[in-house]
Amino acid sequence: MTLRRLGRSDIEISPLGLGCWQFSEGAGLVGGFWEALPTGTVKDIVETSLRGGINWFDTAEVYGHGRSEQALAAALASLGKKPGEVLIATKWWPTLRGAGSIGNTLGARLSALSPYAIDLHQIHHAWAFASVGAQAEAMAKLVQEGKIRTVGVSNFSARKMRAMHAALAQRGIPLVSNQMQYSLLDRRIESNGVLAAAKELGITVIAYSPLAQGLLSGKFHDDPALVRSRVGPRRFMPKYRPSGLARSRPLIDALREIATAHGVTASQVALNWLVHFHGDTVVAIPGATKRHHAEENTGALGFTLTQDELRRIDELSRPFL
Repeated sequence: MTLRRLGRSDIEISPLGLGCWQFSEGAGLVGGFWEALPTGTVKDIVETSLRGGINWFDTAEVYGHGRSEQALAAALASLGKKPGEVLIATKWWPTLRGAGSIGNTLGARLSALSPYAIDLHQIHHAWAFASVGAQAEAMAKLVQEGKIRTVGVSNFSARKMRAMHAALAQRGIPLVSNQMQYSLLDRRIESNGVLAAAKELGITVIAYSPLAQGLLSGKFHDDPALVRSRVGPRRFMPKYRPSGLARSRPLIDALREIATAHGVTASQVALNWLVHFHGDTVVAIPGATKRHHAEENTGALGFTLTQDELRRIDELSRPFL
């Protein structure tokens, strides 16, 4: 994969990373969204991702209370990856916490990820018992002490992102990323100012749930009852109900038609569009619970969509702006 700069840093990342939420071992309120994966499956997914050209992995403190970080580190170590050979992004969970928690919990993050360093440390969402300035000060201190390389945020509005960018800039530190839910079935960052601000400020948008939790594959359109077998809240979401599936079906049909022309899958077309339509601004972190999911992810950049195909996908997904 051709690498891209992470924001205005010297870090170069592949357009696709691997999202590691599913490595949470089913633990905790957030981690319980996924069933626990066998250790061998986690290793297979990580190995396949690396072999396909992915050079970075995104995890978080709240994913199984550190279990995702530990599982990722164990898989990388078992594959013989040395510190510095891969890039790691993780996140601090701000709920009911002050800015002091950022530094106080870093040791636990480094311990869970040992022996790997934190290349990108992110604030998981914008609601904390701390001002943006206090959080920026805590993050900048960690960069200056060499404990993390760069700073990002997640789920920050355009206004909050601008405020964090400005607060970090006062301390000589760039805000390199904002991790947002973004897919062809959720294009709100294009209408709420986040994407425009990111382009203006040189901030990378990291798209999570880039396949709309499997909806863009079309498998739930083929078998609407399939969602009932999934753990977590998906079975209750409107987009998985008959009316929601009918609304997204024209897009799914087009993705499949385009996929057939390229000899790929609808999911691969969706990922390819996401990381190319806006130049180098958007990267994505699809997850994987099986080896073949990781193979499909990494194959998403092995073809080029035509301008007509890019425009057609854009038009059909505009109802989701």
